[in-house]
Formats: sequence, C-alpha cells, structure tokens
Amino acid sequence: MSKTVLHNNAVLNINPWHMLTWLLIAQIMVAFVGRSLAPLGVLIGEDLSLTKAQIGMLPAALFLGQSLVSIPAGFLVDRVGSKKLLFLLSLGLGLSFILMTVTSAYTVVLTMVVLGGIGYGTMHPTSNKGIIYWFTEKRGTAMGIKQMGVTLGSALAALLLLPAATVWGWRPVLIGACLLLIATGLLAFRFYHDPPAKKADDGHAEEPARLFASILQMFKEKPLVLVSVAAMGLSGSQLILNTYIVLFAYEHLGIPLVLAGVLLVISEVSGSFGRVAWGMISDTLFSGKRIIVLVIIASLSILASIIVSLLPAGTPFWVMVPITILFGFCISGFNGLWMNAATELVPIEQAGIATGFTLTLGSWGVIIGPPLFGYIVDITGVFTFGWLFLDIVLAVVIALLLLAMAIIKKEEQNQS
Repeated sequence: MSKTVLHNNAVLNINPWHMLTWLLIAQIMVAFVGRSLAPLGVLIGEDLSLTKAQIGMLPAALFLGQSLVSIPAGFLVDRVGSKKLLFLLSLGLGLSFILMTVTSAYTVVLTMVVLGGIGYGTMHPTSNKGIIYWFTEKRGTAMGIKQMGVTLGSALAALLLLPAATVWGWRPVLIGACLLLIATGLLAFRFYHDPPAKKADDGHAEEPARLFASILQMFKEKPLVLVSVAAMGLSGSQLILNTYIVLFAYEHLGIPLVLAGVLLVISEVSGSFGRVAWGMISDTLFSGKRIIVLVIIASLSILASIIVSLLPAGTPFWVMVPITILFGFCISGFNGLWMNAATELVPIEQAGIATGFTLTLGSWGVIIGPPLFGYIVDITGVFTFGWLFLDIVLAVVIALLLLAMAIIKKEEQNQS
C-alpha cells in the first residue's frame, strides 16, 4: 500500500507505514521529554521541597499548555500540514524544558512547563492529521501504534532518566534529553512528507473553515462532546497513575525508589501494548466501534484501582507487577481509541480541529486530576481515598460513554 505525492516538483511513491514510523519516532521523543515529569517528580520535589499536590501540579502545568494550544494547533495543521510543525513543536518543548532546569523558583518552573506543554500539545493534532490521511484501512491499528509512542517515551524516561538523575541530578539529564528531542525534530522534518492538499470541485485547494466557526461546529457534535468530556476522566486517571505510582510504591508500600520507577516502566510498557491491542480489538472484534471498547477499558481500570486501594503497607514488588500490568494496559492504553473516536465522528477534513477540540477538553482532566489526587492524599494522610476518588471518576466516564453510544445509535436510526 502506497500513495503518490508531489515533493519539490518530484513525484514520490510513499509507503504510509514509513510515514507512520517517523510520526512514531517523533511521538516517542516528545513523550520522553514531556512525560519525564512523572518519573523525575520525586527528585524535583525533593530538590524544590514540594508537597504532593505541588508535584501533581507539574504534569498539570504541562497539560494546561496542551489545553491552550490544542485547538489552534488543530486549526493550524489543517492549513499548513504536519511537516513544519513536527520540528517547531520539538524545538519549543526542548527549549522550554532546558530553561526549566536553570531555575529553582517553583513558579518559574511551572511557567516553563506550561510553555513546554504548548509544544507537547501540538504533537497530537500534528500526528493525528497524518494518520487520518495516510490510513483509510487499519486506522485503529495505525493510531494505536502512533499513540504507543507516548507510553514508550514515558517508559524510557522512567527507565533511563530516573536512574541517571539519581546519579547526576535531574537538571543535566533533562538537558541532554531535550537536545536529543530537538535533533529528532530536525530528522522528522527532513524525512516526513505531508500529503497533497485536497482539491475542491473547482480544482483549487480547499480552505479550512474559520477558527471560531470550526470550534462552534465541534460543540454541535454531541457525541464528540460527550467522548471528549469522558476523556477528561480517562486522561486524568492515566496521569494520576503515572504521577503517583512511584510515590505510592516508595512511600506507602516501602518499595525501593529504583524498583518503584520500574513499576512506572511496567505500567507504560503495558500501556504501549494496550494502545495497539485495543486498536486491533476495535478494528476486528468490534468492527471499528471505538466507544464500547472505551467502556470496557474504564470498567477494568476501576477493578485495578480498587485492588490498589486495598494494598497494605509492605506489599512486595512482585505483587504489584501483575496489578500494574493490568492497570497500565487499560488506563494508559485508551488514547488511540479516543483519538480515533474523536476524528471519526467528524468529516476527514475536520480531523485536525476535532483532535484539538477533544484534546482541549480532555486536557482539563489532567490539569485537575493529579493535583486533586495529591490534595486528597495530603489532607487524609493515606493513598486509599485517592484511589477511591479515581474509581468515582471512572464510573462517571462509563455513564458519559454509554450516553454517547445511545445518541449515535439514535442518529443512525434516523438516517436509515
């Protein structure tokens, strides 16, 4: 399977899987830097004398930046394509996090993380636009592979950056990661190709709708809104797990810090497999239906969270491993389905703005969730109530997804 594009007046026959490879590599490196806040949170917290709620604000700040840029980035990628943005977002995220390492002022650190979140948040609309164009078949699988880059990048950050930071400090280690990200952005800009602009009936390239009109149109898509609000709960739950599993294992269970970091690696690697597996499951067993699979994911995540809430102090590492695998496979494996569901609920030419819209709403779960979880732990003195709070959130997610399914079914019946 290949597609022909015009590049610098030369006709190129391009394999979509090659383009997916570059999107995946870029996604891994963006996550490697952006999601390093979770594994490095313990060390950053010790260095800056932060509370658990303040540590939770670090990933929240990243996703605040994402929420601010997602819609403009989605609108922009519909106009200029993915190629240029791949480099610009890598440069923006890398430079912001480098600047974060030269200060000890918490407010300045948060500000730099928000700015980095603008680069981080641009990645999803940029890469999703490429997936939607390059793949008409096996799109769930392709999106799952691309989204696997997020959890792989996060796992690599826990596997490589946390041990290195315990030896050399989090600041120089993070600088090195940022420089590697910028170099990857340059390579992606060199080797990734945008599809040709779609032609309108008069032979001219189609112009996307105006920004505010596009946003208003997204709000009229009720299933998209419901899926996006549900994604708030799923995204917040995922970042709660990523942010606090190391602290939970280290402080509550008494597992050594490096092994606690390994649990985050296990969670993220499981999520990487989950993103591909859930995509394949939705493509094959459920004939491309995404939302029902999201319901299954949320249900299994509730089970995992309940089990974690019941674990006593002193629970050994080996007991946590299978629980973490299940938890990560589900709550860190939903994102590809979410992206597919959001983009497939609108016409293909609106894929970028739909991605930006759903990310903007979904990001608020990450902005609110980890700090609120940390606050609950701070005031109660135990993690149990935090995990139970996550269960309630996921129950609401299931209700919203079931409502979205009912609306879609009703609309299909009206059209038939």
